Amino acid sequence: MSEHLEDSSNPKDRKFVEALARGLDVLRAFTHGSVVMGNQDIARITGLPKPTVSRMTYTLTKLGYLSYSQQLEKYQLDSGVLALGYAYVSNLRVRQLAKPYMDEFARRTNTTVGLTCRDRLSMIYVENCRPAELTSLRMDAGVRLPLATTAAGRAYLAATPEKEREHLMALLADKYEDGWPAMKTSLEGSFAEFERTGFCLSLGDWDRNVMAAGVPLHLADGSIMALTCGAPSFQLNAETLKGSLAHQLEMLARDIESLGV
Repeated sequence: MSEHLEDSSNPKDRKFVEALARGLDVLRAFTHGSVVMGNQDIARITGLPKPTVSRMTYTLTKLGYLSYSQQLEKYQLDSGVLALGYAYVSNLRVRQLAKPYMDEFARRTNTTVGLTCRDRLSMIYVENCRPAELTSLRMDAGVRLPLATTAAGRAYLAATPEKEREHLMALLADKYEDGWPAMKTSLEGSFAEFERTGFCLSLGDWDRNVMAAGVPLHLADGSIMALTCGAPSFQLNAETLKGSLAHQLEMLARDIESLGV
């Protein structure tokens, strides 16, 4: 299976700067699990030629977005990336307005409540609230979740306009290859559930020890995020999640949307 990142470029778009896109793809490669990587690792993940990767890592290091370890002969993200990410999260209005509601929901239901946005084939936490007594399911801002198997990803896909959803489903098919038929059946079942109930579930699909529900959050600018609640399976069963908490989560999303975010 190819490990290259999703290609969002359009070769017919004369305004598209290919070199910039490649540089950003190099930075995105570090979201694939490895803290430090060499040029060969990055080339494998991005699908870019190694000489191109070498030029990109050199430039990004000079600009402060990567740092180079002489001892390991590998790169890691540097503070320039952190500054950009912090600026985005700290200025995200929906996060600021939703947090008190999420805190209250987490406290009342004893679940972890997350606010996520999509990045390619992942959902990224921008906020996570949980009661003090819940020591598991700690998901800090920036943590990535798979799009296809999580409640957040399924809720996002379910609410996405058909044309964009078809594009994302095609990318998922390429990613999962032989496992796609079963994955597609599961997703279609989740979409049907969303049509009936307004929420999507992930009952051990992402992590066999986690029960979670997700609902889309429609922002005033037309974009979509996803709101989730979940807990370990020993604490929360599927019946309670589906029969009560998921419906409450859907109401929470409507309350946040009413703030005009």
